[in-house]
Amino acid sequence: MEHSNQFLGTERIGKLMKQYAIPCIISLLVGALYNIVDQIFIANASYLGSYGNAASTVVFPLTVVALAIAVMIGDGCCAFVSISLGKNEAHTAKKSVGNSVVMMVASSLVLTAIYLVFADSIIAMFGGTVNAETFHHSKEYFFYISLGIPFYMFGQAMNPIIRADGNPKFAMVSTLAGAVINIILDPIFIFVFKWGMMGAAVATVIGQIATAALAIWYLFNMKIIKPTKSDFGLNTHVCGRTLILGVTSFLSQISLVAAMAAINNMLRKYGAMDAIFGQEQYAQIPMAVVGIVMKFFQIVISIVVGMAAGCIPIVGFNMGANHKSRVKELFTKLLIAEASVGAVALILVEFFPRQLINIFGAANESVYYTDFAIKAFRTYLCMMIFACVNKACFIFLQAMGRAAASTALSMIREVVFGVGFALLLPIFFGLDGVLYSMPVSDILTFLVAIFLIRGTYKQLSVKESN
Repeated sequence: MEHSNQFLGTERIGKLMKQYAIPCIISLLVGALYNIVDQIFIANASYLGSYGNAASTVVFPLTVVALAIAVMIGDGCCAFVSISLGKNEAHTAKKSVGNSVVMMVASSLVLTAIYLVFADSIIAMFGGTVNAETFHHSKEYFFYISLGIPFYMFGQAMNPIIRADGNPKFAMVSTLAGAVINIILDPIFIFVFKWGMMGAAVATVIGQIATAALAIWYLFNMKIIKPTKSDFGLNTHVCGRTLILGVTSFLSQISLVAAMAAINNMLRKYGAMDAIFGQEQYAQIPMAVVGIVMKFFQIVISIVVGMAAGCIPIVGFNMGANHKSRVKELFTKLLIAEASVGAVALILVEFFPRQLINIFGAANESVYYTDFAIKAFRTYLCMMIFACVNKACFIFLQAMGRAAASTALSMIREVVFGVGFALLLPIFFGLDGVLYSMPVSDILTFLVAIFLIRGTYKQLSVKESN
């Protein structure tokens, strides 16, 4: 190899965190902006408004399904490569990259076919039938977004692989390029051409194509890991190990989809029982508003996940090299940083919810829209600090190779608590019960996470000579 990443085992932890985490944060923030930018422009287009916002909320979980598969392959490969390089096993690292590329291409084509064939049923499953106008917009948006799935998945899966190759800046630039294109085209297609939901989707897909094109170029110009033709031949052991290391990323995303499906359907069901939102002209408001709140949460979580995921190569290399004291130092710094992000986000949602909702076209909507949005921001996200620390634990444990513990914690949060409380609490509290499900889930997950955090510190306190 012409290049080496041995500096991961010697450079100051704080410097490495900045070097790897910041580009990763920017990459994920830019990725989150794809859907959020669409929603901002949609919300401020008077001919779309809350109907278009609700449609975006319906389709959003379906893009997360694609993301879940992509990050399982990409993050799994990133962890596998980092651990392999820490052990000086470059041949295994190259094989993982080659196999991951094949898996991501095949899975993206299959998912696209499923989305196109079963579009109506899938949209209905995620609450798109709240009213006829929302269903119409959802179907139009979903069709064009589905066509871009292969490009979206390839770009997202390659991002962590590029970071593992020691080039977090290129990973950031490739994602940023696609987002800038999307931001430029959105207002042109929505306001000038009046293409509506189709315009928002097409702008997004064009940006995703640009990101994928840059990722393909990098694949053929990697600086540390240079896969050859033979590395693209599927190997059962390599594929299995890659997917196992990435399964936590997959479950944290796919279980979020399950939670969103439950939330959307509970909003539709209990909104219909509400005196205001039971009226046809206001029926889409709860779904549109909660979708916006989720998008803000996604921005915060992009920062949190970016910090933790950016550290995967550092953690993997030092665990492979048995530098446990460095991993322990990194874990401490990461937990403090994640809690700080959560504290800032909490201040924003509790004290400035009106300003946040105004970004998403509140001026064009009824007072019911604004009032429900303020309540949703303050209630749904009131335990942001715990949510941020929980996410950091999921990813850090995964990077250490503790896939079972990471997966268990993720599943408890998103499926047992996330889906469970979203279905249970509305029975007792109606529409407000949907809003309570998030903070209750985060509190209980944090109580479980405390035990895993303590166990991690004990594991990392064992002398390195052992």
